[in-house]
Amino acid sequence: MARPMGPVRLKKTNPLTLVIGVVLCLFILFFLMSPTGSSGGSISSVNVKKPVVASHPLSPPTSPFRKPKANKNGKTAPPPVIHYNLNNVTISANPIENNENVLILTPMARFYQEYWDNLLKLTYPHQLITLGFILPKNKEGNEATSLLQAQISKTQKTAAEKDRFKSIIILRQDFDPPLASQDESERHKMQNQKPRRAAMSKARNSLLFTTLGPSVSWVLWLDADIVETPPDLIQDLAMHDKPIVVPNCFQKYYDADKRAMDMRPYDFNNWKDSPTAQELASKMGKDDILLEGYSDMATFRALMAYMYDERADKHMEVELDGIGGAAALVKADVHRDGAMFPPFAFYHLIETEGFAKMARRLGWISTGLPNYLVYHYNE
Repeated sequence: MARPMGPVRLKKTNPLTLVIGVVLCLFILFFLMSPTGSSGGSISSVNVKKPVVASHPLSPPTSPFRKPKANKNGKTAPPPVIHYNLNNVTISANPIENNENVLILTPMARFYQEYWDNLLKLTYPHQLITLGFILPKNKEGNEATSLLQAQISKTQKTAAEKDRFKSIIILRQDFDPPLASQDESERHKMQNQKPRRAAMSKARNSLLFTTLGPSVSWVLWLDADIVETPPDLIQDLAMHDKPIVVPNCFQKYYDADKRAMDMRPYDFNNWKDSPTAQELASKMGKDDILLEGYSDMATFRALMAYMYDERADKHMEVELDGIGGAAALVKADVHRDGAMFPPFAFYHLIETEGFAKMARRLGWISTGLPNYLVYHYNE
């Protein structure tokens, strides 16, 4: 028969144990109630690495650099020897998740506020973006440089940290521009194309070779007169995971007949080659170039500008033989392989079209997105 239980005596609790328990409870409550990220849910709140500050002026130009202070003798430390393992640089269809650095390069003759405003709206984390500009040394270039520097100062000094770019590089051309005027009517005259585009090639190459650092994954070529793009431009183009990918460039304008805003194709340098163009090239001199969009030189190429279909898939792809430079996302390895912008007749092509040809000769294919639009400034 079971005996009835006597009174139970509890062991006296150690005060130190109670204190530790209270501290643990408070820590758990704080951990559970603290926010997991910044408010707003913007793409810039993604956990991206802080930009690495360059330790010396000879470090990669795409890393921010702060000039070191001299010692008491007025001397600074000698340049370091730095090793870079390019095998650790990823170039993927998910650039944000992989913290991939993007270099946005813009040859600029005129400054458009709409261009800068659109740049600020890009949702790719600005901490991973380096901007590079090259401007001519003339009156118009000086004015554009002043306006650009004013906006850079405003953004980098007073904007929220998430809106500031990793670093910004401004270059000035060491050669005179071939045209006295940058008006659209002058730029597009047929007789001005070869000298104008040769000068553009030199500017692009100077900008590229000066700014392409070992940590760059993607290069986005964006003309200074592209004033409207989708905010997710970089992610949208990168998701195709192509060596070279270009959107379709249109222009918005007021149609007097319709009494409403409308849009029209603008960039005719995105094309698939044709037998007619190849035959024309075979009869040309070695320094002659083929031009697109001129009635005096009918090539009958398939132009991406006319492939646009608002009802079709926005991300439909077409293979291209020539590209324009309005907007083009390029894997950095394409440039590292040696693909540049020929300022001379390269298979009778020059500048961006010559670049596409050179890239193809190196094994890199260009891809166009006829239904993905960016917009050019309307003068």
